[in-house]
Order: sequence, then structure tokens, then C-alpha cells
Amino acid sequence: MIRLTWVQPEDLVGHELRQAREDGRDVDAVAARWRAAGGHDAPPRAGASSRPAPEGLRALAEDLLDELAAIPSPLPEPSDLPDIVAACPSWPAPPAVPARPDPGRVLGAWLGRAAGCLLGKPVEKIPREGIRAIAEATGNWPIRGWFTARGLPPEIAERWPWNRRSAATSLAENIDGVPEDDDLNYALLALALLERHGAGFSTDDVAVLWLGELPAGRVFTAERAAYRNLLAGVEPPRTATHRNPFREWIGAMIRADVYGWARPGDPGGAAALAWRDARLSHTANGIYGAMFAAAMCARALVAASVEEVVEAGLAVVPPASRLARAVRSAVADAAAERDFERVVDRLYERHGGLHWVHTVNNAALVAAALVHGEGDFTRTVGAAVAGGWDTDSAAATAGSVAGALNGGVPPRWTTRNRLASSLTGFDGVGFDELARRTARLWPEGAADGKEDGA
Repeated sequence: MIRLTWVQPEDLVGHELRQAREDGRDVDAVAARWRAAGGHDAPPRAGASSRPAPEGLRALAEDLLDELAAIPSPLPEPSDLPDIVAACPSWPAPPAVPARPDPGRVLGAWLGRAAGCLLGKPVEKIPREGIRAIAEATGNWPIRGWFTARGLPPEIAERWPWNRRSAATSLAENIDGVPEDDDLNYALLALALLERHGAGFSTDDVAVLWLGELPAGRVFTAERAAYRNLLAGVEPPRTATHRNPFREWIGAMIRADVYGWARPGDPGGAAALAWRDARLSHTANGIYGAMFAAAMCARALVAASVEEVVEAGLAVVPPASRLARAVRSAVADAAAERDFERVVDRLYERHGGLHWVHTVNNAALVAAALVHGEGDFTRTVGAAVAGGWDTDSAAATAGSVAGALNGGVPPRWTTRNRLASSLTGFDGVGFDELARRTARLWPEGAADGKEDGA
């Protein structure tokens, strides 16, 4: 039997049961039936079980996934945009005059996203204790530069092996430009989407772009489930909910930065664009993560402080949601505690039961890293990676905000001006070109400097 990660029905039930408990649904009876039939729990860090499925388990899994989907969540976490806006008492109004920031800030955002992603790539899937062991053994703790295999003791390398797909292009000794990564491909896709359709794009436009540009094997978790649903004829936004237990994971959050960069100084407008993209594959907190990131990126192009940026992000997230509560707690911890390891300890106490690529824990980590970094790029991306969850994704988002605030990144974090990508027309593109194309998306009538009242 072919085992395909993120799509086998018998591998989805455990994840759906965990998702159900996270959003307050009573599923104990369904869980008991599943285990009695030989079904397994959700694996903590892998997409599929290595065990063969007992005969008949797949049919039961399909029935249970549909039964679980019919149980409503009691939590106040809407997924429709009008309901989200209504739940946000501080939803930001559009600026009276669209902003036209210093173009260096847009370039800094692109460079920061790329550098953060590249820093986190070789240690993705390594727990935080392994990341610290590697960094300490190579004289890089606190993290302040690229990871390296030079001088790494064999016993540590054996215990904490690098991410095998990334290490060949993301260690200090072999970096030559920025290698391909989904955290960057999705930013390129958002740029292409806005160039083709403008700010009036639809969720269907996002779906068509995916089908035309992304091979099915290059999408993961919620995106793979949504892709499968599209091929089966399921229409958006049901693509986000039909047999998709990953709908609150981080995928939509990593797709959102460009929507912020295209709406500088307009967090609400950026969040609305991100919502249209996110609803293809995500719901509730999965959508909020995308809106949070987009709003922060919009504010980062005109803001003077990290605090402004994080508050802008929180303004577009329903305050009673799990994501908003997690971010507020993380911000408070990072503001009160200088030792970031203690901050991360508290994050793990609160969110350690979530999957390592869930949106809630990673959004909280990004916010904590931003507050801890106080605008310093190195401290910010180093903290995001040291958190040990989705290292490349968290550091990419934190890096894009810090890079925008600083209008660039320190020389130690620059590489050859070349981004690899399998997306049509983007392989070998320079970040200077990406910044110019992004600035062309700014609304007409934008004025130089910050928006009115900023």
C-alpha cells in the first residue's frame, strides 16, 4: 500500500480528534470507537503512521472524519470575515492617505524573510534542546549567525541530525544564494497573484494559481488536504474543512507577508487580503495567524517600534480567540523576562501539547521573539529559531518584520542576491527586483512617508 503523508484517511482521524479537543468539542465516544477498531493517535512530529492499517479501517476513518466535522465548536472563533471584524473592537480603519514607505523597508522585509527562513532550515524538526546543543558546540549560542557543521562533535551530529533536505544548502559553509523553500514560494505566489488579479482577487483565483504552479507533492498539511479537495471537485471554502484536520496549522500564516507589504500602513486592508487566501485551506485560528502576520507586515513598513507592529497584528484577531490569548501572554512574558529561554519555557508549558507546526504556538513564539529582539534583527531571528517549533517559518515571519523595521538586515545575514524557485518566472530572481515589484502594488494616491496620523 502506498503511504502518502497528510492524505490517508486513517492517518487523519487522530489529528482530527486532537483538533476537536483543542476547539472544545466532545469527541470521547468517537475516539473510543476509533481505538476499539485499531485506529491510532496522531503522531507528534510525523505526518503518517508507519503501521499498516487494519482491514476496513479506511472506510471507518472516512465515516468518522465526516461525523467529527458535523460537531460544532462552542468557541467564539468565527471564520467569516464580517464576523471576524465584528469580533475585533479595535479593527484598524484604512489610512486617510495610502502610505508610500521608504523602498528600503520593502527590500529589508524580503531580505529578512529570506534570512530568517534560511537560518531555520537546517534545524527544522530538531527539538529546542538539540538546537541549543548544536549551537553551543559550535560557539553560536545565543544564535547570532548561520549554523555550521564545522567543529560539531560527532556525538552531537549523530544525536541531532540536520534536516536532510536542507543542510546541503543552508549551512554557513555551503550557502550560495537562498535555496527554494515553501516559506518563500508562497510569498512569490502571493506576489504573482496580486500582479495578475490586483487586490480584488478571489479565493478561487488562489486555488487556480496553486493548481497551475504547485505540484501536489510540494504542498503539505492543510495545503495538501485543500489541494486534494480541489482535485475531488470540492469548492472553496469547504476545501478548508472537508477532511482537513490541519486547518489551524501554520500554512496560511506563512503565505501572508506580501499582503501586508502590498498595503503599507493599512493592517486592516492587509488582513482582509490574507483572509481571502487563507480561507482556501484554513479556519479560525489558522486564518487568524495569516491575518496577524499580514497586519504586522503592513504596519512594519511604516512603524517605529515592535510594540506598534504587534498591536496592529492583535487588532485584527478576535480577542477571545486562542491565538489572541496566546500572543498576549507571550508578549507579556517577553516584556518582563530578559532570559528568552525562560520565556520559551513558559510557551511550552502553555502550548507544548500542540503540534510543532500549529499556528497558535508559533504565532506566540514569533510575537515573543519580536518583543525580545526589540528591533535587533539578530536577536529576533535567533530567538525565533531557538524556540524549536517550526524554525524556518517562525524565523521567516519574525525576520520579515525586523527587516522592514530596520530597512535591511546586517551584512552577516546577506547572501548572493539570488532566490531559487521552481515557480514559473521566479528561479534566480533577485530580492531587489522582488522589492520593486512589490512597491508597484501599492495603492494609487500613496504619499511619501507615513500615512496620515502615524
